[in-house]
Amino acid sequence: MRHFRSEPLDEALVMRLLQAAHFAPSVGYMQPWRFIRVKSAKTRERMLALVEAERLETAKALGERQAEFLRLKVEGLRECAEVLVAALCDRRERHVFGRRTMPDMDLASVACAIQNMWLAARAENVGMGWVSMFDPQALRELLGMPEDSRPVAILCLGRVDAFYPRPMLESEGWKSREQLANLVFEDRWPAE
Repeated sequence: MRHFRSEPLDEALVMRLLQAAHFAPSVGYMQPWRFIRVKSAKTRERMLALVEAERLETAKALGERQAEFLRLKVEGLRECAEVLVAALCDRRERHVFGRRTMPDMDLASVACAIQNMWLAARAENVGMGWVSMFDPQALRELLGMPEDSRPVAILCLGRVDAFYPRPMLESEGWKSREQLANLVFEDRWPAE
């Protein structure tokens, strides 16, 4: 979601959404997620500047699709009721279980927490959008996060007039959903 109404969300509702995230599956039960609630309008504006800077860099990297990309709405930071930053915790080396051979399993656990929150938000009739365009180091510094932590997502939450009938990027003609048959293989990866 990128289009929100600015009406505030009830505190008990926000806590239910955070609780849903907290009950997510976690490899090795490491629970590596941390959430920062951004209440300050000034901090939101500074975050928006980080997103805008990355949006422009992404547009340049897209070459011939630059103008098409710049027409897309990629965030709802100004309008949404709540802004959360989902992050990987610091002191990641403590979490060896599940990470010794698969070092990004803590990131997968954070993604599970975000997905749980997303599903709970939808069940509560709350829209949620995941903003991924930002410089992680700059956002970490802005929010005073420890050096060895990492912001993963800016999450925008709020009431919406309507949920999109299809993903917005599909509706806008950016990309279509892949066919499932092209993404599921049997016994081994297909030869080229």
